[in-house]
Amino acid sequence: MNREEALNLLREYTKNENLMKHALAVEAGMKAYARKFGEDEEKWGIAGLLHDMDWEQNPEPEKHTLVTEQILREKCYPEDIITAIKAHSDSHNIERKTLMDKALYAVDELTGLIIAVALVRPTKSIYDVELKSIKKKWKDKLFAKGADREVIERGAKELGIELDEHIKIVLEAMKTIAKDLELEGNKN
Repeated sequence: MNREEALNLLREYTKNENLMKHALAVEAGMKAYARKFGEDEEKWGIAGLLHDMDWEQNPEPEKHTLVTEQILREKCYPEDIITAIKAHSDSHNIERKTLMDKALYAVDELTGLIIAVALVRPTKSIYDVELKSIKKKWKDKLFAKGADREVIERGAKELGIELDEHIKIVLEAMKTIAKDLELEGNKN
């Protein structure tokens, strides 16, 4: 199991470019948390990369992650990665016990909100996004309404991280892959 194999596996099941970008954003956030907690960055990154691998085939919450689980078991992926992926979906009622479980849950929804904030900036650049701009958009419940604020708050709380710090960690991680996310901004 390595990142290249995981990325190839993801590409096999994920054709939607926005979903690929989401996976890369979650991977970046997971790696940042692995560094923060002194954990294995590659392993945590792979969990982030593959967490929505079956979303295109199974967008229904009760089915989401089950195909991923089966594929990863067949490929002998570590149980902690499989559990973290399953636990990021509330519909399976799996208790998030490990830091990896909790981080994946916390990072997943937040990346979508951060991307949405970047895309409404005049520059369309994540480099121009700051905590205060995210917090301002946070209050507008119609903005990026698919990014469940309650899940983001619950995830940060489960991790034992203040919400503002959580947002900063994930934002800074995503800035490091701005090119991959196509969020470097207008080149005028």
